[in-house]
Amino acid sequence: MRTVFVILDSLNRHYLNCYGKSWVQTPNLDRLAARGTVFANHWCGSLPCMPARREMMTGRLNFLEAPWGPIEPWDDCLPVELRRQKGVYSHLITDHYHYFHAGGEGYHTLFDSWEFERGQEGDVWHPLVAAPQPPPGTRGKGKVRRAYWANREFMDPEDDLSYPTPRCFARAVDFLRHNHAADNWHLHLEVFDPHEPFDCPAKYRELYQDTWDSRYFYNWPEYAPLDPELDDADAVAHIRKSYAGALTMADVWLGKLLDAMDEYGLWENTALVLTTDHGHLLGEHGLWAKNYMLDYNELAHIPLIVCAPQTTREPEPVQALTATMDLMPTFMDWHEAILPPHVQGKSILHLLAAEEPHHADVLFGYFGKDVNWTDGVHTYCRQPEPGAPLYHYTAMPRGFSDFVPRERLAQADAGVFLPTAYGVPHLRLPSRSHRHRDATDANPIFDLRTDPGQREPITDPTLEATLAERLAAALAHYGAMPEQYARLGLTPPQP
Repeated sequence: MRTVFVILDSLNRHYLNCYGKSWVQTPNLDRLAARGTVFANHWCGSLPCMPARREMMTGRLNFLEAPWGPIEPWDDCLPVELRRQKGVYSHLITDHYHYFHAGGEGYHTLFDSWEFERGQEGDVWHPLVAAPQPPPGTRGKGKVRRAYWANREFMDPEDDLSYPTPRCFARAVDFLRHNHAADNWHLHLEVFDPHEPFDCPAKYRELYQDTWDSRYFYNWPEYAPLDPELDDADAVAHIRKSYAGALTMADVWLGKLLDAMDEYGLWENTALVLTTDHGHLLGEHGLWAKNYMLDYNELAHIPLIVCAPQTTREPEPVQALTATMDLMPTFMDWHEAILPPHVQGKSILHLLAAEEPHHADVLFGYFGKDVNWTDGVHTYCRQPEPGAPLYHYTAMPRGFSDFVPRERLAQADAGVFLPTAYGVPHLRLPSRSHRHRDATDANPIFDLRTDPGQREPITDPTLEATLAERLAAALAHYGAMPEQYARLGLTPPQP
């Protein structure tokens, strides 16, 4: 068996035709969806980037135990298990630079071989001692990213191959060229686009009649609400068209990968999965980006397309509730490997034969923020109680930019706290909870059947009591540590 796992970062499902007619030109994503199976009720688990990737590797939620961070010594990871059990050769191709900066330790070395295409976002790559200056009037998050402007000094902005995403797809085509006759391999291909900054050659933005070039440089909105004075309709349209251009560039190069699959006849014995880590807000709800707001559907309800030789169902979308944690066990199932004991996800292969139940409900969220629950019909956001306890469990105390500060490390307890850690001693660090921006005292509930845009939260004490009970049961099912119940003002279910 051969498997290909394609991840596009920050992919908003509303920009894809397979989830409703879109104005964005993605003929190759359309082509993949037509060949494969579209999952209509697929959700995130742990957000954002590195927590999502740890979940993809391990098949279990981690946002209840840790923030952004490395692979832990007790993690049972997909490439390692495939190699150990079945001798599967795994290869990583990526431009996701967080794998190689602080807080991303231990991921790329899981693979038998790996390739890293440089230059995305804040990747500290090209050395320029004299700090490059952004164009006058530059707005947004990018104006302070020194590495971004240094890297731009060494690229041709009108050449596709100056961008890491096309180079990643080109490397993947090379992988298929060299290995299409071999068996028993797993290719992990992930590209940073359409993640911000929303860069691409002008020809892609011109597809959407973007006329912004005569105004100030703007390709990277702040992680903040829209500025009422500066983010007018033209500015929002420009950012959305820039996102669309970056997505279309990725789509063009995805097409070259699909062409190679065709050329080498790989569809008969190779499974291909395409998904994302999370979505991205592009002005919806009056907000840019991710992380700080309520975890709206645009962030958490994500695309999943599966092309597999075993598919026998009719080509209608799968309605069963699925989640990021299901991807690792699905790849394990394709390669006929046995799941490690602490995997929480479930293989979705049975859904490629017929519409059947899968998960009753799933959880998603960020460490220390709200915990969200959905059964695919309702979403329920449970907010933390002020001052409630929270702990970060780790044997790898690295964060987004460096080690956890010494002052916090000095407050840690050492021991064996997680029952899933195989007895490996680790740290328990006191942490702080926080609520999403603009949170009220209510815990938002939405009915996705009548309010898919999540505009009108429901006020219904009886319904909330039911959902709170189901959330508590889900916390128990997914192995939440005891403090999570106190943090969320919930009573643990009785054994």
